[in-house]
Amino acid sequence: MAQTLIGIVTSDKRDKTITVSITSRETHPLYRKQYSHTRKYTAHDEANEASLGDKVEIVACRPFSKTCSYKLVKVLEKSHGTVELKEDINKVEGIEEKVEDSEKENN
Repeated sequence: MAQTLIGIVTSDKRDKTITVSITSRETHPLYRKQYSHTRKYTAHDEANEASLGDKVEIVACRPFSKTCSYKLVKVLEKSHGTVELKEDINKVEGIEEKVEDSEKENN
């Protein structure tokens, strides 16, 4: 049975290839402190069906390339999209006014 991993897609920019990050909690053997450890795997995505932020299942297989030794099995959960924050218009206008005032004072 091949190794099966579940993780989040962090990059889908390459054609037919995705990068999957898998985060695990581990305990230090001596100090007993817990920490998170993230591993990245490249996986072959034949149909380009996975996108950024999706939760996917990958399985070990023959090497497709130098770094790609996993294959996408299925997309478990689609991402809900990303949120982009706009800059506050008043702050930007205030900064521009201050710059103009300082330029007038310098001249």
